[in-house]
Order: sequence, then C-alpha cells, then structure tokens
Amino acid sequence: MFAIGLACGPAHADRRVALVIGNSAYKSAPKLGNPVNDATLVGGMFKKAGFDSVDVRLDLSASEMRRMLREFAGRSRDADMAVIYYAGHGIELDGNNYLIPTDATLETDGDVLDETIPVERALFAVEPAKQLRLIILDACRDNPFAKSMKRTLASRAVGRGLAKVEPTSPNTMIAFAAKAGSTASDGDARNSPFAAALVEHLPKPGLDLRKAFGFVRDDVLKSTNYKQEPYVYGSLGGDDVPLVVRPAATGPQANPQDAIRRDYELALQLATRDGWEAFLAAYPDGFYANLAKGQLNKIAAEETRASAEQKAKAAEQEKTRLIAERAQKAEQEKAAAAAKAAEEARIAAEKQKQIEQAKAEAAEHQRKVAEAAAAKALAEKQAVEKAKAELAAKQAAERAEQAAKPAADRQLPEVENQKVAALSPAPASTLSAADLTKSVQSELRRVGCLSAAADGDWSATSQRSLTLFNKYAGTQLDVKLASVNALDALKAKPGRVCPLVCNFGFKADGDQCVKITCRAGYRVGDDNECEKVPEKKPVATREDTRKRDADRRASETAPPKPEASGQIICSSTGCRPVQKGCRLVSGVIPGRVSSNTATGGSYEVCN
Repeated sequence: MFAIGLACGPAHADRRVALVIGNSAYKSAPKLGNPVNDATLVGGMFKKAGFDSVDVRLDLSASEMRRMLREFAGRSRDADMAVIYYAGHGIELDGNNYLIPTDATLETDGDVLDETIPVERALFAVEPAKQLRLIILDACRDNPFAKSMKRTLASRAVGRGLAKVEPTSPNTMIAFAAKAGSTASDGDARNSPFAAALVEHLPKPGLDLRKAFGFVRDDVLKSTNYKQEPYVYGSLGGDDVPLVVRPAATGPQANPQDAIRRDYELALQLATRDGWEAFLAAYPDGFYANLAKGQLNKIAAEETRASAEQKAKAAEQEKTRLIAERAQKAEQEKAAAAAKAAEEARIAAEKQKQIEQAKAEAAEHQRKVAEAAAAKALAEKQAVEKAKAELAAKQAAERAEQAAKPAADRQLPEVENQKVAALSPAPASTLSAADLTKSVQSELRRVGCLSAAADGDWSATSQRSLTLFNKYAGTQLDVKLASVNALDALKAKPGRVCPLVCNFGFKADGDQCVKITCRAGYRVGDDNECEKVPEKKPVATREDTRKRDADRRASETAPPKPEASGQIICSSTGCRPVQKGCRLVSGVIPGRVSSNTATGGSYEVCN
C-alpha cells in the first residue's frame, strides 16, 4: 500500500515559504488602519494555500525587519518558491525604494539610508529560491515623511510613491499596489483594495501568476474608479507558474474542447481583432478556429463599411463646403477689397504719424539745445563772478592782515604774540593768483594730466588737464580757474592719475613715451605694433607702355641733332673747338669782312 501511495502521489512536492510584514503603528507618523489587517489576511491566504512556512510579523522596528529578512533568506535556500508581502509606508529617494519601519523618524533625507530597509535587501532574501522569487509591496501609500523631512541637498529627488524596479535575477517578479510614481489607496473598509483582490485571485489552483495579477489589476481599477492601477515588474518563462498547483484529476478526464470553448467565449466577449487573432494563434485549426475566422471576417466587413461611410460623409461635407464657398465668393471679394482699402489707409496713417513724430522730435531736440546753451552761458557767468568775488575777498583779507600785523607787534610782547598765534585759526593761503596757477599746473604735470609747462597762464590746455583729473580721480573741481581746493586735491594724490597717452610710433614705458623700434623688414602698423613690410612687385601698367611707345616714335621721327665736327677754329685771341651744330666754311661771305686770317679766311657758320 505504501508503494502504491508513492506511485499515485506527485513525483515531487515543491517547497514554498512566505514572509508577511504589516506596519501600522508608526511612532513619528499617523497610524495606518489597514496594513496590520492586510498582513493578517494575506498570511492566512498563504497558510490555506498549503505553504510549508508562513511567518506573519506586525509593527516591526528597523532591527527586527533586518533580522526577519536575514532568517527568511536562510529558509529560502531550501525552497522552490519564496514570497515576501509587505504592507506599510515606503519611500523613493534618488530612484531607489526603501521600506519604512515603525521606529523611523526621517527628519532629513540623509536619515533614509540609516533608518529604512532598501527593497534590494528583500530581493537578496528571496534570491536563493530555485523556481520563483516574488515580492508584493502594498507600500505605495501617500507618505507623510516625504513632506516633513528636510532636504540636505536641493537637487536630491524624493518621489511620490515608489520608483520603477527592473529585477536582474531570472524568474523574479515585484508587484506594486500602484504604478511607479503614484500612490495607493488604504481603502475605507477593513482591508485595502489591493489586499482584497490578492486574496481573491492568487490562491486559485492552476492560475498563472501573470494572469492572476491581471485579474487583481482589473478589480483594483474598478473599486478605485480607475484611480489606482497595480503594476508588475519582472518576467517569467513560458510555462504557467501558479501560486497553488491544480490538484491531479482523479475522476473522468475533462473534454479538451472545454478549454478551447472557454477561450472562444472569452474572445467573443472581447469582440476585437486582437482577441480573435490571439485565439487563432493558440488554436489555428478546428471547429472553433473556423468560427473565429468568421468573426474576423465580420469585423473586417464592419471596418470596411465604417470606412466607406466615413468617406461618403466626408465627400458630402466637402460638397456642402464648396457650395457655401461659391455662394460666399462675392462677399469674400467685397470683404477683400474693403480689407485692402483699410490696409492702405492704415499705411498712410502710419506714414503720417512717423512724419509728425519726426517733426516733434526735431523740435524737442532744438529746445534741449537752446536750454543747454542758456544753462552753459549762465554757468560761465556765475563762475566768472564767483572767481572775481573770491579774488577780491582774498585781496581784502591780505590787506587787512598786513595792516593788523604791525599794530599787534607793538602792543603785545613776544610771549603774548605766540599765545595769540597758537589760539587763532591758521591764516588762509597767501599765494597770488599767478603762483596758485603755477602750483596747480605743476601738480597736474606731476600726476600726468598736463604735458605743457607751468607758465602761470590758466589757458584752455590747463582747463582740459583739470577736466582729465576730474575724470580719472572722481572729483568735481571747477575747471574755469585754479583754486586752492584743486591744489589740495592734487597734492592728495601720491602718484600718476591720468594715464600716459603716447603718439603714433611711441609706446608707454613707465612715465615716459619711447619710440617703437622694429627689426629689419618690419614697420609700425596702424595698430601701433610691428608688422612685416609687404614685398612690392613691379607692375607694368598700360599707361607706362603707351608712354614708352610714344617716346620711341618721337625719337624716330625727330630730325637728327647736329653734333660736333671735331674742327678747330683760330682767331687773334686763340684757338677753340667748333661749337656743336656749327661748321667751318672757306671763302668770303658777301657783305662781311673777314678778320680770321689765322684759318686762311674760313668762317664758323651755325644753324
């Protein structure tokens, strides 16, 4: 009997282990109502499904969660299927997901690394399982820690919900209660919508996990009014992977056509091209395949009819539009003419506006120029009057001081004079106007603002020098005359104020301008820098050729110039060579008395 039992039983019983954690009583956040209830419900589901080991833990601290995951990793080494379910708060930081224990405070974003459990730790715990590694996270609730924690780095991202996870190990799935980046509802009932749907579909015998999570998604979408969509990350192989294996059939075998009929009815409910094509891909032959092809033909005929109806409707609309356009053509032409006239009027008005604006701007410019000239004349007049008044006051003070000095010397002894001098204020400057001007000019030369000599004449050159000093020293001295204030301001500057400006061909060297010397083959360019002298090539112009030809023709056509003959003519005064263009003629010239007896009566005849 024992041998018969072994032969009739399954050849191999898969070992399945599960760890269920529910955190509700958070110490630094409001208490969650459902995670403890959801963990209890899902743990009972695993136990009813016949799991070999189901460990349900509630309200765990960080150290307790780490210990439970470490122990569960040991149990996963001998298991074919390892499942972890977690309900509670979770958080995403810089693209990584973390599970939050009940004792976490998370005052800053840096505390996440110390006080939470990374999801990768849970993946590490289920990794030893041989056939299936499953993690279910009902931890996408709206997280209060993300709102209250302080950011130590402004660029660090704290997401809403959890981040997308792509498992690297084969046969690994991670199920989220809500899609990455969104939050899940805790629900108004005793359990969350996600936990209720899990308990409804996952323990169905023989139902592949992928299809089971698809049914869970549909139920959650409906119960949350399509606000929450569960999502599954990871992939499995081609074989069905149920959470609960379908028990072996002991009675009569079911009709194979029943499965085909159920799939046909499902495709019939969908009534879409994709559904029928998927059915034909699974069942390409047979009675139901022919029915599916007929349904496809029906859908194709409906699509053709809808397309023809749409085209006819579009043609009718086009016809109506063309009729309306022809009826409105005259109105459109009239409107176009009116618009053109209005545009021309606008352009003319714009031009007139520009003309009037230009006239107004010219008048305003003339007004400003006149006001500036009047203000300048008034300022010059006030400056002259001020200079005259200061000079008169200075001269009067000098005369009064000179008159008072002898009397004071006669009346007071020397000691009293010293005391009075110590108590009385310092006298004003006694420099004459010429000396003051020379002093100011000398100081201007010292600070590099004046290059002319200090001659005591406050000319336009001196005024420009003081203007330069005002510019580079940031002062506002009166440049119309040399003043004591200007002298004091100049003396207060220890070194050069105005920059050294050199003429073309010179450069600044300290406080002097030195001539720029370039090496052979180089010259001073327009930018006052040495540049290479370009080579000049002789170019024969057409004018030079013409001039040369004209000179040649003139020389050829001109009569030959007389040249010296080499003859000598002598007279009573002596002998000399015959001049150029002349020759000796023998004999007597009529009407002329020969006095040239030395040559035998020969005469010099010129042209």
